[in-house]
Amino acid sequence: MNATSESGAQSSAKNSEVLVATNITRQYSQGDLSVDVLKSLSLTINRGDRIGIVGASGSGKSTLLHLLGGLDKPTAGKVVLAGQDLSKLSQRARGVLRNEHLGFVYQFHHLLPEFTALENVSMPLLIRKNSVAQANEKAAHLLSRVGLGDRQRHKPSELSGGERQRAAIARALVTDPQVVLADEPTGNLDEATADNVYELLLELNQESATSFLIVTHDTKLASRMDTVLTLTHGTLSDGF
Repeated sequence: MNATSESGAQSSAKNSEVLVATNITRQYSQGDLSVDVLKSLSLTINRGDRIGIVGASGSGKSTLLHLLGGLDKPTAGKVVLAGQDLSKLSQRARGVLRNEHLGFVYQFHHLLPEFTALENVSMPLLIRKNSVAQANEKAAHLLSRVGLGDRQRHKPSELSGGERQRAAIARALVTDPQVVLADEPTGNLDEATADNVYELLLELNQESATSFLIVTHDTKLASRMDTVLTLTHGTLSDGF
């Protein structure tokens, strides 16, 4: 009986794992020198997790996100997304997996300036070969959800900084990702707008059980996550 319960618990825990990094190292060469930005770092993100990672500039936070998101490959170790080892996939296959399971939010929104908010948010669905009507319907719903229902036809240049970042969050969520990776998502915003963006992220996490991994230098904002980790000297430690 106990063995069965333990086995069931282990199976449940395994099924809840969305993104797992195991002993990842990222090494860069500078002339004759090799620099380890990340050193045998391990991290597991389960369904619905809210994780904040803090660290000084140059500590490797963005490098970590690039590895977790399959945008770069570790020198050693592996990153498994939805049960698949990213390093063993072709560039195209990694792109498909990212589109299916991940959302990205950056400090600078990276909205395409020539397209409206609606077009920017619908684009990931069009990449999935959804119809324009389906993509626009889902994008319009997400934009309304983030308070931009009346700004759908505006281009990024016609939106405020906070509105552009909210549009970027809608774009990250439009594919119903299992994990959203956010790199200094409020670093370019004033304090009041940053607070509003974080409240939105937390609310969306509670509604959809989407996991959020947010890297930031702002300890106040990171403290609103359920788990806080500090990245120093290429390794993660608990707390600040």
